[in-house]
Parts: sequence; structure tokens; C-alpha cells
Amino acid sequence: MAKPGAAPTESNVQTACPLDCPDACTLDVTLRSGRITKIDGSKDNHITNGYICAKVRTFHERVYGDDRLLYPAVRRGAKGSGQFTRVTWDTALDLIAEKMRDARASAGAESILPLCYGGSNGFLTQDYADAILFRRLGASRLLRTVCAAPTGAANLGLYGKMTSVSYEDYPEAKLIVIWGVNPGVSGIHLMPFLKEARDRGAYVVVLDPRATTVARQADLHLAVRPGTDLPVALAIHRYLFEEGHADQAFLDQHTTGAADLRRMAEPWTFERAAEVSGVSAAQLRGLAERFAKASPALVKCGWGLERNRNGGSAAAAVLALPAVGGKFGVRGGGFSMSNSASWDIDRKWLADAEPPTRAINMNKVGRVLTEPEGTPVNVLFVYNCNPVAILPDQHRVIRGFEREDLFTVVFDQVMTDSAMYADVVLPATTFLEHYDFARGYGPITLQLGKPVIDAVGESRSNSDVFLDLSRRLELSAQGDPEDDLEAMLSVLGNLPERVGNDLRETWKAAPPHGGRPIQFVDVFPKTADRKVNLFPSALDSQTPQGLYGYQPDPGTAAFPLALISPASERTISSTLGELNRPEVRLEMNPDDASARDVEEGDALRVWNALGEMRIKAHLTHLVRPGTVSMPKGVWRRHTANGFTSNALVPDTLSDLGGGACFNDARVQVEKAETTK
Repeated sequence: MAKPGAAPTESNVQTACPLDCPDACTLDVTLRSGRITKIDGSKDNHITNGYICAKVRTFHERVYGDDRLLYPAVRRGAKGSGQFTRVTWDTALDLIAEKMRDARASAGAESILPLCYGGSNGFLTQDYADAILFRRLGASRLLRTVCAAPTGAANLGLYGKMTSVSYEDYPEAKLIVIWGVNPGVSGIHLMPFLKEARDRGAYVVVLDPRATTVARQADLHLAVRPGTDLPVALAIHRYLFEEGHADQAFLDQHTTGAADLRRMAEPWTFERAAEVSGVSAAQLRGLAERFAKASPALVKCGWGLERNRNGGSAAAAVLALPAVGGKFGVRGGGFSMSNSASWDIDRKWLADAEPPTRAINMNKVGRVLTEPEGTPVNVLFVYNCNPVAILPDQHRVIRGFEREDLFTVVFDQVMTDSAMYADVVLPATTFLEHYDFARGYGPITLQLGKPVIDAVGESRSNSDVFLDLSRRLELSAQGDPEDDLEAMLSVLGNLPERVGNDLRETWKAAPPHGGRPIQFVDVFPKTADRKVNLFPSALDSQTPQGLYGYQPDPGTAAFPLALISPASERTISSTLGELNRPEVRLEMNPDDASARDVEEGDALRVWNALGEMRIKAHLTHLVRPGTVSMPKGVWRRHTANGFTSNALVPDTLSDLGGGACFNDARVQVEKAETTK
């Protein structure tokens, strides 16, 4: 604190961003008298290269914003009213510990459910101190499947999560297929490498229902119907197999299951795939021909294509293309997806194994809370997550949170939609106020994030709070860290020696293979036989129609429009949803609007059998006919009736991994008389 009359002091501190984005930027944070005044990108990281996204550039608005939780509080009004009374940390934690003890004694520890998702968290804020508490307690286990579960299952089944092509090698490719991802708003540091690739002559193809910024800059945009990526990928496979473009030598030496994949692709002619997907057979053939001929050819598989009933099989079919087409073994060739497993870190710092307690799929939380089978959930501990805003079947989720007999704790940085329903709210630190590890899953980077300011208000880190609760519940053991700093040192001490030493000395670890591995030269599948399994039996047995089996569109005459919720430039999932933003509107193709007598700015009723949403219209040719779109991660305050697109999303599960089917929402739209 500066003395009265003293000139304010200014300093710069470097840290790393752990938020749910592939890039894991290195940040330069400017402080003035201990308060953040500017957040920028560091030139010390050649990927960040001095610039960052607008989301993180303005993150200090969250740190010091009106919605920031500054102290523990207990509910004093009706659930959902947002009325709380300030209490001390001891009072809040004693109450939580008491409720957990009572729940364990009366209904068993499985009546306690931790509800979280770790996308924006590193090794300290997810699956360390929290795992110590909930594993030793014997609580129900949560299957964190709201995102990346189908794609993760496909990647693991085919390649064992082999390290993929990093950003730096995109300019080496002659053909780049960007499938179901929009790096213009998520993973923006890929964009300069894409531009360099195009400047060097690469042909860029984008498959997305929307004409995103990347799609508008591409040489070819295929606006596929949501949920139809699988037939498109299989049609390309059919072409490769049937017209002599499959690399048989590679398939014989490095793969298993090629014959089964070929069998599943055989029915999918370009004409049939075109009819299902809504893109022309000529465009599909053109893409297949280019892919067959190009080298290096690179397929960037995103996460947007997984958000439907066919999501896992679609991801598997897309990831299999470089193997069938023989695109590995050269720089810039192969596939690019998640590089989170590149460091081979096995979390040795966590000694406790998961107990054999029941597992609850987080996409079914609304149903579990309102229609329990077996032991009901009586204590809900929400952290690293805003379930009221992000989970499917929003009406059911809210009804569950409204239960008076459900004791709910929300541990978060701001007053979220979920925190409004809490019995106890606990203030959490942001990544700028605690230690954590930021691991890139686009670029192969690993950095230690350091606190740049003191904790705001009475906020505390995840490590501190969960370790404190473990002590109150008499679950602590010798060797447990005492606090956030000891937890950080414990992780450092359990990392591979070279990695740990790098982080101690420079806060950044040198990546394996210089961060630019060539697939099937420097890295190979992490499967048991080091081969690509193009038809894993474990995945085939999981899927309702068998692996690569297409499940038809769920639309009906009553509800013909596909409602999608892609990532936006405003939020990271729902994080930062509390900040001011332009009015959220439903994007609608003018043809669909004209058929419903809808004009720009009209108030709309968007509905299906699950509920309805009230929102205004924005007419644009950037979204394909038959599809309507609104941003992912919006809060209840952003619509006229307090329900978002997730109120119209079924809690059905994807074919692999038990993932969410956000893009399987099918709705009808009409002009509303009012917006109330």
C-alpha cells in the first residue's frame, strides 16, 4: 500500500493463463500500487507473441467487478433470490462440514456430489486438494462429460492420445482442413500460422454450419448441417478406399481395423452424404480429391462436431482420415487436436485412488436432482463450474437447485446463476491471485502461473479451502500439503525431473521435441501395439448403432430448426458472462426468417417440448438455412424470460463418452407479441 502523498508505483509481473483455451498464453500484467491496470501478452512466448484475446485482456474487470464475491455468506431468502448474509470463513466451513457429516451419517457419503468441470484449471485447482477431500469422504463421483468427452474417447481409442501437430507446423501444410472449430474466437494464436500457410499456398477448407471468420477467409467452406459430420467423413473414406487412394502400405504396417472402417464407409456415396449434410456432392468430391493428392495434408479436428448424438463416431472418422490417406511422417502432415497428454504427466502427487462409489454423468444432473434413482443427492458442492448456465435441460437443473432439502455450496469468483441458489457461497481467487499450472493443448507448453496480486477481499484458493475442509472432517493424512504454496511445491516435486527443474528455474518447461513433433517420426500412437486402431472394439460396443453408425436427425415437422450454441469472443464457456456485452440475439438465416414473417430485431419465442426462450432476432446469411444460433455460455440475464438455449437442449448423451448433445436441440421459432 502506497503511503499517503507518495507517487503510485508501477510494476510488471509475468504469469500464465490457465483458462479453457488451447493457447495457454504467457501474460504481462501491469500493476499500479498493487492493483491490476493492464493485462497483455508477453513476447517471451513466441506463440503468445505480445497479444492476447479480448477476454483475458479485460479480465481485471472480473477481478474488481461488482459481481465479485468478497466474503463467505449464507442464504437468508428464497433459493434463487440472491439474498445472503455475510459470515466468517470459520462459520461457513463449520456449517459445510456439519452438513457433510450429517449426510454421510443419514444417507451415506454417496448423497454428497461434487459438481465441477476442469477446463479452466491446472494441476492445483482441479483434482488435487478437492480429490483428497471427496475421495476420502467416499462421495459420489462426477463424470465430467459436458465437453471433450466424445472427442477424447475417439482420440484415446484410435491413437492413445498421441501428440498432434502443433501450431508452428501449420505453414508447412499444403492442405488444411479445419473441422468443427473456430480459432477466430477460441485459440486465436493459430490464426497467424493459418495466414502464413495460406500466404505460402496452402488450400484451407472449413466445415462449420456458420460462416465464421475463419470460414470466410478459407478457400472452401462446407456449411454442414449440425450432426452430419460423420457421413461427410465416411464419404471421404469411401472415396479413398474405393478409388485407390488409401495408403495400403501404411495401413498394413501401422493400423488395425481398416477393413471394418471400410465396411462402415461403403454405403456413404457422395450423393447420399450430400443429401444428409446439405452440401453438394461435387463439393464433397472436390475435397476428397484434394485430400488424396495433397502432401503435407493436415486435419484440424475440433470440439464443435462432438456436440450431438453422432459426436464420438464423427470425431473418430475425422481423426482416421490421415491414417487412411497416408498423411503422416512429414512435417505439417497428420492431425491436430489436443496436446494436453504430450507431457506424460501421471499426477503422482495424488496418492488417493478413486473409490468405487457411484458415478454420475454431469449432463444428467438435472434429472438426478429431481428424479433420483437410489440414494438422492442431499449435499451439492459446486466449484469450477456454473451448472445452471451450462448444463443441458436447464429447467430440470433449476428445479433441482430449488429443492429446499438440497444443501448447496457454490465456491466461485463471482455471483453466478448457480450461486443465486446456494445455501452457502464461498469466494474463490482468480488465476491472478493463486498458483497454478497452465498447460497448452494447442501449442505444447507448460508454465507455472504465479499470483500477481493479493487475494481480493476474503477470497481463498481451491487448495486452501479443500484442505481446510479435509482437516475439519478429520480426513487429513500425513504428507498432505498445508496450503496453496505447499501444494504447488508438491506438484513440482512430482513432475518428471527435467520438467520440474525447468519450471523451478524459468517457470516455463522446454517442450518435448522442441514443441514441433512429426507424427510417426518423433511420436507414435500410445496404444498397446503403437498402431492406429481404426475400429476399436471398446468404442464399437459403446455406441448405439456401432462405431461409425449414423443416427438420423432428431428434428420433426413441429420442431425443424437445429439450435446450436458455438463459442464466442465474449466468454470462456460461461466465464465472464457477468460482464456487460451487446444484446444477445438469435442468429437466423433470412430464408428461415422470411418463412416465419420475422424481421431484424423482432422479439421471438423459441421453443420445443422442453421449454421456451424469449430473445430478439438477428438476421444473417452467416448461419446456414435450417439452423439458428446463439452464443455458448450466456447467462439467464441475457434473455427476456431468463432461460437460455440450454433450456431447449435434451439431456440425451452422445454415442461415445456420454457427452452432451447441445447441437441436437430442435426448435420452432415464431414472432412473439412481447418480450416478457
